[in-house]
Amino acid sequence: MKRSLFGRLWPNATAVVLFAGFVFPVYWMFATALKPTGDILSEDPVWFPTDITFEHFGTATDVDHFWTYVTNSLTVTALAVLFALVIALAGSFALARMRFRGRRGFVIGFMLAQMAPWEVMVIAIYMIVRDGSMLNSLVPLTLFYMMMILPFTILTLRGFVAAVPKELEESAMVDGCTRAQAFRRIILPLLAPGLMATSLFGFITAWNEFALVLVLNKDTGAQTLPLWLSSFQTQFGDDWGATMAASSLFAVPILILFVFLQRKAVSGLTAGAVKG
Repeated sequence: MKRSLFGRLWPNATAVVLFAGFVFPVYWMFATALKPTGDILSEDPVWFPTDITFEHFGTATDVDHFWTYVTNSLTVTALAVLFALVIALAGSFALARMRFRGRRGFVIGFMLAQMAPWEVMVIAIYMIVRDGSMLNSLVPLTLFYMMMILPFTILTLRGFVAAVPKELEESAMVDGCTRAQAFRRIILPLLAPGLMATSLFGFITAWNEFALVLVLNKDTGAQTLPLWLSSFQTQFGDDWGATMAASSLFAVPILILFVFLQRKAVSGLTAGAVKG
């Protein structure tokens, strides 16, 4: 009886400890953003803010070109995810349905591209963009962000396409649909969980990227929110209240997106990982 009780308790206890470990930094970020400066710099940590203030959020949003950063980040991220999904739909369908020489090599290539750290290519990317006279532009950022999330998107959607029975597609074509119409009417609606999962992953990847925009875009008008986070310094050092407020604002879009997509995203990640 005791062993059975222990067997039920320890997984739950482990899950609670892990959950607390992951959630506490997020809580501390939001809590610090709401504390007065005196509580933030106090030698004794103030675990729960009592005198709540929104002064730090005002400091964060009063930075010059704040709304330009917001617009640039939303534009680059949305376009990169959209372009990646359009290309990945065609690529995943080809890998899942068609048989051609080198197909296995394509899949291995996508896996290797997904594992490769993009930071090692920053110098090469800078030289390409410089020689193409595209520095301080959102166009190369959008293209390279799309390339960063494309391998994962194709591999994940490939599993979903392969999980759809071919008979459904063939039945639609027998009824008069072309291959494109069968894909749009039969397969595409069944890919919704995979599209949600890959969209969330792509959004997080492009939204958080820092190295490329730091190297390629020196002009303030072409920079994004990750660089905005590094701007909260005063003559006395770092402004931790404003930094935490900025970090909280930076995390809000991802949290909102995850809340709306979490159910389909989780099912999409697990299904795409084991099928195909």
